[in-house]
Amino acid sequence: MAKTQLGARVDDEVAELARARAKDRGLSVGDYIALLVREDVDGLRARGLDAARRFLDEHQALFDEAEDADTGHTAAASGAHAA
Repeated sequence: MAKTQLGARVDDEVAELARARAKDRGLSVGDYIALLVREDVDGLRARGLDAARRFLDEHQALFDEAEDADTGHTAAASGAHAA
């Protein structure tokens, strides 16, 4: 995989913490930062999926009603759900 060099300015304390944590994990500072970014993105994705599931759980009846109006039959009779 191709790598791109990034530059960032951080406080000395943050730089030392990053170096120490990277060393503790057996990683370079660059690999440690990449891991943190990936974990952050994965966390955002999981929270987004959870929010979508909660939204659908809360509003499923509304989607079913709209679908019923479009098809002219009831979801209970067909066992259909919008999601």
